[in-house]
Amino acid sequence: MGSDPAVIPDSFKQDLLNRVDIVDVVSRYVRLKKGGANYVGLCPFHSERTPSFTVSPAKQFYHCFGCGAHGNAIGFLMAYSGLGYVEAIKDLAAGVGLQVPQWQPRSPEEAAQKERETGLYGVLEKATDLYRAELKKSARAIEYLKGRGLSGEIAARFRVGYAPDDWQALRAAFADYDDKALVEAGLVIEGEEGRRYDRFRDRVMFPILNARAAVIGFGGRVLADGEPKYLNSPETALFSKGRELYGLAQAREAIRAAGRVLVVEGYMDVLALAQFGIGYAVATLGTATTPVHVAKLLRLADELVFCFDGDAAGRKAAWRALEVCLPLASDARPVRFLFLPDGEDPDSYVRRRGQEGFERLVREAGTLSGFLLGELRAPSELASAEGRSRLLVAAKPHLKAIAAPALRLQLVKEVAALARVSQEEAERLLELRPAPSYARPAPAKAAAPAAPNLERKLLQCLLLRPQRAPEIDLALADPELPETAALGALAEWCRGAPLEERLEHAMLIEHFGDTPHAEVLFDAQRSLLDLRLTGEQADAEITNCLDGLRVKRKGESLEILRQRVERGEAGREELAAYTRMLQEYEQLKRGRLGSRPGV
Repeated sequence: MGSDPAVIPDSFKQDLLNRVDIVDVVSRYVRLKKGGANYVGLCPFHSERTPSFTVSPAKQFYHCFGCGAHGNAIGFLMAYSGLGYVEAIKDLAAGVGLQVPQWQPRSPEEAAQKERETGLYGVLEKATDLYRAELKKSARAIEYLKGRGLSGEIAARFRVGYAPDDWQALRAAFADYDDKALVEAGLVIEGEEGRRYDRFRDRVMFPILNARAAVIGFGGRVLADGEPKYLNSPETALFSKGRELYGLAQAREAIRAAGRVLVVEGYMDVLALAQFGIGYAVATLGTATTPVHVAKLLRLADELVFCFDGDAAGRKAAWRALEVCLPLASDARPVRFLFLPDGEDPDSYVRRRGQEGFERLVREAGTLSGFLLGELRAPSELASAEGRSRLLVAAKPHLKAIAAPALRLQLVKEVAALARVSQEEAERLLELRPAPSYARPAPAKAAAPAAPNLERKLLQCLLLRPQRAPEIDLALADPELPETAALGALAEWCRGAPLEERLEHAMLIEHFGDTPHAEVLFDAQRSLLDLRLTGEQADAEITNCLDGLRVKRKGESLEILRQRVERGEAGREELAAYTRMLQEYEQLKRGRLGSRPGV
């Protein structure tokens, strides 16, 4: 049983982030140059010509001023390499000689199982070597691949092999054919009375790799007319079809360079596209697109394009993919759908039209919103009231599933226009939360300029001087501001943390990453890259902010009392209190002005 991301101790994460230098981690993948106190380079998460990607060695986090990508060393490895949370921690820990603690002691049985899972990698690697060696011996398999137009270079890059037409061909690689690891790895099937035979026979073999480029399973394409045409490894301790994508390990660099990932349906589609210079294609493994697939790919690319056949089956598969994408789609990272002409697949089309012809189709792929609206309106007769009502009913679950606020707002407006209702009426009928206020017409009377947000300044400075947390009196802050809630959470964390764990900036990202305060805290953290306050300046500014909040609260109380005095409603004691408070207010203002640090 492995490490649970929810309970990996903060102390271990702190120790790990203290030992790991984010500049070293990022510079393995991004060319960085020194720029003042920080390092800068071209952002690996979106295409740009002028560097906007900044790495802070002092604060141990990165931020892109172009696309907003932000995080610590763990987050960078997850976003760049597509690793899961625990896998990223393990990768970093291995580099600095740390062992990730287990969330509970393993039983002897669990420890033995884990050891066997580790051994499965070696089993699968040995099988891969056997299949590759057998391909060189098989004229039929070589002829098949040549007939499909596959080059030897691409076959070698993707480690393509061949499983002989033999019930126990794996005996040539495994002296102990009865080893249960062969069954656990999905290579051998154990039938009645313990009889064993190879799962893959007379098939071209396509190794499936994980994020670390280790073989975790296979896809096999039959050479004869047998069924099934394609056969995948079963679910094993290492392999899950719903989590993995064929060709992702080989495509990662091309995905980053193109800023795009293309999802196709077949192994040969991936290989043919790679052979024609389109290296950013991956394939699902004989299963429908899953949320894990989409989330993984959106972490790696600026744009996700699904490619399907243009027939009814292709459109049905595309619709399933769209439904999976709706909760995961981002305003910043579009999802598109490409439908090929009838009778074409990526393999055949790229061989006839070449790289430029195929990439032109990719660039012209329809948007998620266009596909969704097209499918929703197709069965609805929008000329009739009943048809427009049907459109609203059909759109409701899909619009409610969309998490990206700007995308949903645009689609609500489109649906409202098609249904001939107002945006507000559509939101009510679809039972959606009202759109943010920025989507509404501006009021006739312009609002007065907002006063400086002292709570935000206080939050920024507390990130630099967390030892001042005990001084923070939240009663002085505006309870309606999100900065106040974040300030309270941050102050509480700083008060409760041991001295050596107090507010490492990389650890801040770990602690608050999944909380409602994350956006406000990270925004304050990013602003420190520009402010460049020293600790002494931050100290002075904290004092000034606290004084400013006292002046503000005192002024508000004084204003209430002043109105009573002016209306003649104040008694003698209130008049005396007003005079006293007015003097205190003036003293507070003078003291604050005299202590301003000028930053």
